Amino acid sequence: MNAFIAAMQLSVAVAFLSIPVVRARYGATATAAAHAELSRQGVRTTVLEENGMRFDAGGHETWAPVGIAAVLAATAALNLTGSSWTGVLNWIVMGLVLAINCLILYSNLTATGSVRAAFARKGDPALARIDVAALLKAAESGFPRWVWFLQNARHVIVFGAAALALAAAVAA
Repeated sequence: MNAFIAAMQLSVAVAFLSIPVVRARYGATATAAAHAELSRQGVRTTVLEENGMRFDAGGHETWAPVGIAAVLAATAALNLTGSSWTGVLNWIVMGLVLAINCLILYSNLTATGSVRAAFARKGDPALARIDVAALLKAAESGFPRWVWFLQNARHVIVFGAAALALAAAVAA
């Protein structure tokens, strides 16, 4: 049972690692597309950087998924070694993974509204003029079409594998 749980944890770890890999490969193209859209709208292209908005693998877009993957790999290793801590750790880690992935999914689904609200809080007239939906659509066009499928597959893998690992933990 521990090997199964470890396999589920490692599959979730790989799913999380796909985020910075894709952003490292295509983030510059997405950023260029976003800058082109801002120019088209007559807005300075520096507003993204000034407001911490990134489409590449920098910042939390790398350290968060890599950190989560590392914790999952460590927990999987403990499962494979039969550590007495695995029962409690499986519940904590996989529960947190489910909660984090819910937040990621919510963030993806509400991106336009949350970016619009964040820009509004800044009080910068240039930010208020931005057509956020068009900006995000332009950035999205910088990623290959298959990334949409990868993103959804990642959610399925994370939710499914985490649920299976927790179910196996109950059965153990």
